Amino acid sequence: MLLTLLALTLTPQTAGLPPPAANPTHSTPSPTKLPPANPLAPPDGSDERAVLATVDRLLGGINTRDAAAIGAVLHPSASATIVTEAVGGPSTVRTLTNAELLARFQPGPETFDERISGPAVEIDGDLAMVWAPYVFRLNGKVHHCGTDHFSLVRENGAWKIASLAWTSRTTGCPA
Repeated sequence: MLLTLLALTLTPQTAGLPPPAANPTHSTPSPTKLPPANPLAPPDGSDERAVLATVDRLLGGINTRDAAAIGAVLHPSASATIVTEAVGGPSTVRTLTNAELLARFQPGPETFDERISGPAVEIDGDLAMVWAPYVFRLNGKVHHCGTDHFSLVRENGAWKIASLAWTSRTTGCPA
């Protein structure tokens, strides 16, 4: 009863808090990083290893230009978004369907080599996210670089990439 009365009489002002914002549909972003999504993740790291193994299989398919290998780790409704940073101009954003993404990886004479480094992995149950810088080499030479972002879902015990997005720039890339 006392808790009910307290809850009914407690307002932001009586609790020493500032009044609510005039427009509650717009919030101010937190200046600090959010806490990990799943603090109860298994201590053995098996989910993280499984998520990264899925991303590694995707990159292996890209590097061998094997659309079937790429398709095997994509969710059927997966899409891709590319943010291309132009030198001295505005960025462009392009979204690809699953089929359009797979069509980019047909056999050809060029060699592809995309590698990520220092991936950050967040997992919450059957949802995971991987964020990592990458460098893409074409025929052994740096072609572009940026950041890869993979969203994964676990269905029937298997991790699948539900969406991927990346930035692409030709300046400031590591050698």
